[in-house]
Amino acid sequence: MRITSKGQVTIPQHVRKKLGLLPHTEVEFVVEGNVAYLKKAKESNRRGKALVEKMRGRATVKMTTDEIMALTRGEH
Repeated sequence: MRITSKGQVTIPQHVRKKLGLLPHTEVEFVVEGNVAYLKKAKESNRRGKALVEKMRGRATVKMTTDEIMALTRGEH
């Protein structure tokens, strides 16, 4: 396996399949001495949390939670 000039490497399909590494899966590297290990990140929903934090407080419609829930349920 060769590292590209951008520091990228392709994870072989059999390795991705065995580890369940789907597209957009968060991974992390653990370095112990001269060995690096690749593993799934412990918190795989970081992207979702970051998105929620970015959107927090940006609503332009003043509705209560009960009003929003009634609207999504089709209640009048």
